[in-house]
Amino acid sequence: MNGDLGAFPRPVLAALAAAERLLTRRAGASVVLADPEDLGGSDRSVVARARVARNPFALPRTLVVKHYLADPDPGLPDPFHHEVASCQLFTALPTEARPSPVLIAHDPVARLLVLEDLGRSSTLADALFGPDPAHAKRCLLSWARALGRMQAATAGRENDFGALLRRQGERAWRDPVADDARAALAGVSELLEEQLGIRVPEAARHEAQDTARLLGGTRYRAFSPSDTCPDNNLVTSRGVRFVDFEWGCFRDVVLDAAYFRVPFPACEASFALPHGMAATMLDAWRSEIAGVWPDLDDVELLERRLLDAQLLWVWLCTWWLLPRITERDGPLGADPTRTPRISTVLAHYWREMAGSAEALGLRASADLGIAVADVLRDRHVDAPPSLPVYPAFRSVA
Repeated sequence: MNGDLGAFPRPVLAALAAAERLLTRRAGASVVLADPEDLGGSDRSVVARARVARNPFALPRTLVVKHYLADPDPGLPDPFHHEVASCQLFTALPTEARPSPVLIAHDPVARLLVLEDLGRSSTLADALFGPDPAHAKRCLLSWARALGRMQAATAGRENDFGALLRRQGERAWRDPVADDARAALAGVSELLEEQLGIRVPEAARHEAQDTARLLGGTRYRAFSPSDTCPDNNLVTSRGVRFVDFEWGCFRDVVLDAAYFRVPFPACEASFALPHGMAATMLDAWRSEIAGVWPDLDDVELLERRLLDAQLLWVWLCTWWLLPRITERDGPLGADPTRTPRISTVLAHYWREMAGSAEALGLRASADLGIAVADVLRDRHVDAPPSLPVYPAFRSVA
């Protein structure tokens, strides 16, 4: 490696050194990386950009390296395997349909990926927390279209994805939230009674449990990154591109389309959308998937499936988040300036779901949604009474 490296943390330098070794083995001649830039990552991984200072074959000028720091938990799916298989699936797609960076190389022993650098792009989160409402709206619509394009391009490729995962050593794969979702459908009734004093009617319980069919083998399955929170979506000159596929899977497409209505369930940046924005995003998404699933142009069919997905997410987020406010209602994420209060988020999810359920005749779920939202508001009077819109839209709200 070249350049002044003294200011960089050791994990970043280790990632670049491993990438140099991998690329040198592939090229049969020395590859040197320089000018590292720490792009963050998580507690599981390091992500860094580097310039290719010595390039014996046709490498791009810059690359992104992702290095997984720890071995996977025994008995659980390996996020490295899911990321590799996801990137391989996308790299095989035509350029115009590719929703992610190209996978240039990977090393299963070093647990390392070398990826195309999409440039110093901002994220969807940057737009939503920025000063320009028009730009934020364009980015949301671009994200909705990109989601639809990705789903349309990967429809019918679940067996291919499974084969790629088997090559990585994974014998089984499924939606990583499916187990929690089933646990939520079984346990939220008791949780609401214990923590909020709300007895869930049998009809509401059945309406929620009916949504479990979305977790199985429906006709509308396509690839999902699973974690499509705003900071995992890059805004590039070619539209929004997705990154971070540690939990990539195939599932029913409406489970991701319901992000328009929840919105961005349980993500730290889960603020409200301005009036009418969800419907506009849905139209943009539907225009991309209509050629693959023309029956989803049936408004009644689509609305019912979206309500099922919305209801499932509300129960799942309640399962995840309500226990966190047993003693103290705090911010959803680590940075209180960029994240809402948990009670406000949950109240918003339940109230919005109630409106959707009322419109489609699910009276028991509608009544339950209003009851939960009211109790959360009454118990946490110091919290905002309604979920604020994203900062970009507050000047025009």
